[in-house]
Amino acid sequence: MTTVTTTEGRARAAARREAAPAVEVSAPSRREFLYYIWGASMALLLGEATAGIIWFSLPRFKEGTFGGVFNFTVDKFPAEAGAAPASQPDGRFHVVHTVDDGLLTLYAVCTHLGCLPRWQDIEFRCPCHGSRYELPGNWIGGPAPRGLDIFSTTVTFTDGTVEETTNANSLNGNDYAIKLNGRQVSKIEVNTGLRLKRPNHP
Repeated sequence: MTTVTTTEGRARAAARREAAPAVEVSAPSRREFLYYIWGASMALLLGEATAGIIWFSLPRFKEGTFGGVFNFTVDKFPAEAGAAPASQPDGRFHVVHTVDDGLLTLYAVCTHLGCLPRWQDIEFRCPCHGSRYELPGNWIGGPAPRGLDIFSTTVTFTDGTVEETTNANSLNGNDYAIKLNGRQVSKIEVNTGLRLKRPNHP
């Protein structure tokens, strides 16, 4: 009896398979195929653009390399106000002790065509086209359109206070300087990735 039942079950299953309609999947038309390709191309393009934006938004500079943060040695900071600036060639900046007892970091590149001004006696002088700048980077003469640009700097004092360079939007570099007010400096951090441009001179 079991054999008969099994045989009948197989027969019924075979009959159902034969009775069931066959499912046919048609090939995509030319237009559908082009839609698929277009959609995949747009998705790929969007993915590449997103990856590029993320890549450029992430910090790419290591500490101590140009574009990153430099820990400037405090001992190199000019002890006397108005003295010749201290230069950091690998960071492309000069650290200035302004005459009114302030600390200022200047980008060591001429705002005219990118030459490297040098400190000579009482001023910065560009060897290429003769632009001249005062100690705080103020424009004196020559074809440069403005004074030397300024790097954002963070100064930590021995009393624990911390001050940062503010964008004064001024022609006078002294207005950007961090006022020392007789305090002793314990740490100087120069952010060469954050450059402040003063307005063009009249």
